[in-house]
Amino acid sequence: MDMTGAAQELAEKVLSGTRVSPAEASDLYRLPLPQLGALADHRRRLKKQPHYGGRGDQIVTYIIDRNINYTNVCDVYCKFCAFYRTEKDPDHYVLTPEQVCEKIAELAAIGGTQILMQGGHHPSLGIEYYLDLLRTIRERFPQINIHGFSAPELDHFTRVFAMPLEELLTRFRDAGLGSIPGAGGEILVDPVRQRIAPRKCSADTWLHVMETAHKLGIHSSATMMFGHVESVEDRIEHLLRLRDLQDRTHGFTAFICWTFQPENTRLKLDKTGSAEYLRMQALARIVLDNFDNIQASWVTQGPSIGQVALQYGANDFGSLMMEENVVSQAGTTFRMELDQMRSLIAEQGFEPRQRNNWYRLL
Repeated sequence: MDMTGAAQELAEKVLSGTRVSPAEASDLYRLPLPQLGALADHRRRLKKQPHYGGRGDQIVTYIIDRNINYTNVCDVYCKFCAFYRTEKDPDHYVLTPEQVCEKIAELAAIGGTQILMQGGHHPSLGIEYYLDLLRTIRERFPQINIHGFSAPELDHFTRVFAMPLEELLTRFRDAGLGSIPGAGGEILVDPVRQRIAPRKCSADTWLHVMETAHKLGIHSSATMMFGHVESVEDRIEHLLRLRDLQDRTHGFTAFICWTFQPENTRLKLDKTGSAEYLRMQALARIVLDNFDNIQASWVTQGPSIGQVALQYGANDFGSLMMEENVVSQAGTTFRMELDQMRSLIAEQGFEPRQRNNWYRLL
């Protein structure tokens, strides 16, 4: 790696596995992309993952799951979202437990192990709808993990149900909730959140929901949506806040970042390119030294860039994505078959392996 001076010293620090400071993260971001990618790939290979038999650097995982959006009714009106509807819109909906179970049955038939279940911030659904939904799924499909309800949704529920967060999470967990997706993190910097989603929970609240869930034994993923109104410094602050929480709870299973998809949304911005996506994923692998798993976002970048991302710090190819509604409503639609996913992983020299939500191999 052709570097001199301070850049070489920083590279050696990364190669040794040492934690980087905020200023060093900024310096890393400004490295030439191939150099940053090589450092991230090295960091990825340092993660031996004992539960993979010491072969974590040779394995790339994936999961077979299905996104189920139980309702599209939402009163948050995020500027980056093309999915939400109000209760007055003719195409609004709320799925019944039976309709959700029909979708899960299709997933189970192809060997799926998890549903990603999220919805809008519905202003009038009561808690019994959610508890009945969870109990019904758990009773009919005990083998399927329910990866459901983002931190902003859960914060919304505390107000609608007038219930403390810990009690809410405990009741959801006992009814069948297995883990929480990292959605709604966007950028964990409040001035940015105020510009793109002023009615959504604050950064501190998002982190508090996750910390409370982790303490109750409910693991979660973490995400970042970038390429809209935030700065590079905002992105780095987001990563550092995730790193700090992971130090305390060790409850995050993985990190996923993706670029804002502007089509059909109220934020009329140019689309961020794949090079910037790869740069941020590589930086995340280095900064998030306490995260074992970084997931490639082929759903927003396409299969080819998803494959390249495996050389930029990612060790997981994410979901086969049997169903996806939110990103596609924003104008980006990619689909993939299982054989194609496995081939893309193998072509990069890795062994493709199916996993569950907790990154245990199946």
